[in-house]
Amino acid sequence: MSDKPIVIDHFSDVLCVWAYAAQIRLDELRREFGPLIEINYHFIQIFGVVEKRIGEGWQDKGSYAGFGKHVLEVCEQFPHVKISAGVWQHEVPKSSANAHLFLKAVQLLEQSGEISPEPQPQWNGHSLFEATAWQLRRAFFRDNANIARLECQLALANEIGLPTDKIVDALHDGAAIAELCRDTDLCKEYGVGGSPSYVLNEGRQKLYGNVGYKVIAANVQEIINQPQQQASWC
Repeated sequence: MSDKPIVIDHFSDVLCVWAYAAQIRLDELRREFGPLIEINYHFIQIFGVVEKRIGEGWQDKGSYAGFGKHVLEVCEQFPHVKISAGVWQHEVPKSSANAHLFLKAVQLLEQSGEISPEPQPQWNGHSLFEATAWQLRRAFFRDNANIARLECQLALANEIGLPTDKIVDALHDGAAIAELCRDTDLCKEYGVGGSPSYVLNEGRQKLYGNVGYKVIAANVQEIINQPQQQASWC
């Protein structure tokens, strides 16, 4: 067993209902494996152009109303998440990229030590970055908020107690967009094409979509138990 934590590169889009519902699996991974794992959060632009993906892609299936109905049906499988009956029908975000850009700015503050990376009791053991990402997702799915708008993002940051001036600086000076571009490069490097995706073992193991918790945990456990430098027989 390695002394280093197992790195899980997690890729998602904040407007993806499957990632919204799967947050509980990430939380359970952290509870079960604790310091044995390290989760690195990245974003993929599945809803980078919402009009193309839904307005055009769902044109023959009811457009935004049809997609909203689909999302409600998905959430019926996951009673732990809250969802608005009018999801995807009121002031729909034009792109998830703006929200991802905001979250990369918050992530940069965490990485630089400007905000604490430690779990926060008031946010159920999530770091401030994790809490921000979750609150942003919930603002869209539960509250019908247009999370692509900067004023919505900054209002949420104020509620959490984040330094909004430093977030805006990271947006203005290009630091946040550079990190978002780095995520895009990593998506290409690992061949990630969907949300949510879990990449383990330096890209050797990839799990995508509505993957059950036991499957994810089994993959993590396999890496933990595998002796270093062990040759695979399969």
